[in-house]
This record gives sequence, structure tokens and C-alpha cells, in this order.
Amino acid sequence: MGSHEGAASARDCVLDFSRLSLSTFNADGVSDERRKDTKQLYLNYNRLTSLPSSVCLFYNLELLDISNNGLTAICEGVTRLTNLKTLLAKNNRLDEFSLPKEFGSMQLEVLNFSGNRFEEIPLQCTKLARLQSLSVGGNRLKSIPPEIENLPSLEMLYLGGNLISAIPPEVANLPCLRYLVLCDNRIQSVPPQLTRLHSLRSVSLHNNLLTYLPREILSLVHLQELSLRGNPLVVRFVKEMTYDPPSLLELAGRTIKSRNIPYFPCDLPSNLLRYLDLASKCPNPKCAGVYFDSCVRQIKFVDFCGKYRLPLMHYLCSPECTSPCSSNPQSDAESEDENSVPADRLQRVLLG
Repeated sequence: MGSHEGAASARDCVLDFSRLSLSTFNADGVSDERRKDTKQLYLNYNRLTSLPSSVCLFYNLELLDISNNGLTAICEGVTRLTNLKTLLAKNNRLDEFSLPKEFGSMQLEVLNFSGNRFEEIPLQCTKLARLQSLSVGGNRLKSIPPEIENLPSLEMLYLGGNLISAIPPEVANLPCLRYLVLCDNRIQSVPPQLTRLHSLRSVSLHNNLLTYLPREILSLVHLQELSLRGNPLVVRFVKEMTYDPPSLLELAGRTIKSRNIPYFPCDLPSNLLRYLDLASKCPNPKCAGVYFDSCVRQIKFVDFCGKYRLPLMHYLCSPECTSPCSSNPQSDAESEDENSVPADRLQRVLLG
């Protein structure tokens, strides 16, 4: 262990045992005082296959780097590191069964599991209430668990390079999220609920299977970067229209709403009152109609200065309703009047 002591950093708060080809790590040769003073421990680029329990002897650790080893498990002792804020475990052999049961009780703020073998995000990770940055890129994830919404402090979510096919609407319940990286996946659509992410600054969606974006994306007024290269919406234009005829209930509701027929709580059952509150106004400024469940889903193209074109999803009240985007709904060259959307918002969407 003497050589380990010699490899330690001159700074008392840092111990650096990286790149020493260690297959085991024994802290017996480190003095009690040194263990107490150590705030950062680097064990990256070694040959460790499991996180040694001796790590928990450094009870004041704030950063632990165990990246680039052959780790298949993280010991239970790591949960006793109550001051640990940053855990870096990139490029190992970890999966969803590698974490201790009480991992979610830790006070971590930064967690990096990129380059491992996770097929799903462990639920323990969704219990880290103080987590600000979560990276699980380059794994085998097929989905994002809805429990992701239980990370109220999360500012950065990096899940690029996986097999994810959908973005759950629960992602929109992360009030502090600023950076969302979902590039190099299999995502086909973006839920409109993401527009509730008012803190969002950057979204990376390049190299997916997107054919359109929800029109609501334009309401992300603080968005500074939206990366879309390598998606079908960039390399080709796609247009579709689908429509299910409205039910008798919806027809009655439309009539009440569009004709402003007065009604009062004493007139209708509570379930009908709640239903009438769900009416959505048709976005066509020339149409006074509303819709509930039945609407036309149509892709239109936003044009900015004749240079950038982007498919956006629109919802209209009926097939007969002319889209506000074009006076000729049959034209492949249809585009929205650039004056109808603030140019600064449009640039953020189109130039990312």
C-alpha cells in the first residue's frame, strides 16, 4: 500500500490512484487523518471489477470517480458516504442490478453512468431528490421511466446513444430542467407537454426518427438550442391528416361552446361540467370552432425567410377547417406566414 500512498496528490483533500492497473484497492495503508481529510478519490482507469468496501472509510468524500474499470457491482458501503455529491462511474459493466438497495437514499447531485449496460434506469436513481445531473448515455435503455418526475432538482438529463423510442410526458414535470439530451435514439415524436419546461435552454434530438414537432414547441421562449439534424423532418417533408368523427357528446359540447350558450352548475351533472371545461379552441383565427377529443391532426410547414422549413403539428376542429398556415391546404409548398410567429422564437427552433 506504500506505493498507493506515494501516488496520492500533494493536495490533502485529493487522493489519485488512477491509471495504476489496480485490480483491488485496500485503504489500510492510508492514515486515519488522510482518510478524514480526503474529499476527492480517483480510482478511474484501473482493473477493478467491484467497488471495494474500503471506499466507505473515506467518510468525508464529496467526489468519487470509478470510471473506466470493469465494475459489475457497487458495494452497499457506498451508501454510508453521506457527504458524497458526485459519483462518476462511466464505461464499466454496470446494469440495473448492480446498485445497492439503499442507493436512492444518497445525497448525490451529479451521477454519471454513461457507457455501461443498463437496459433501464434503476428506480433507485429516481429517488435521488437532490440530483441535478443524470447521465446514462451510451447504454441499452429502451424507455424513460415515468418515475423520472421524482427528481425535482434535475437540471441536466443526458440519455443520448440508447434505444429509447418515446419521451414520456412525465419529463415535463421536471421544473429545473435546463439541458435535455436525447440524441442518437429511436424517438418518433415529442410530447407537447414539454412546453411546460420553462427553464429549458437546450434540447438535443439529432439522429432520431422525428417527422414533425408539436406546434407548442414555439412557446419555449427561453430555448436557445434545438438540435434536429439527422431526422426525417430535416431530410424530407412528411404530411398526414387523420380524423375520427366526433361523438354525439362532443357535437353537443361543441354547439354549447361555439355558440356561447349559457349554462350554470345547477343545470348539468358535474361530469358534463368538467367535460365542457376541456374544450380546445381551433387555432385557425378565422374559425370560431372548438374541439374536445375529435380533431384533425395535420402537419404544416413553418417557413422562415424562405430558407428554413420545419414540419409542425397542428390540431384543427374539422377537415373542412382551413389551416391558418396556408390558403392552399393541398399545396406541398404550404408555409406559415413568418410574421405570425415571433422571429426570435422561430430562429431558436430552426437554427439549433
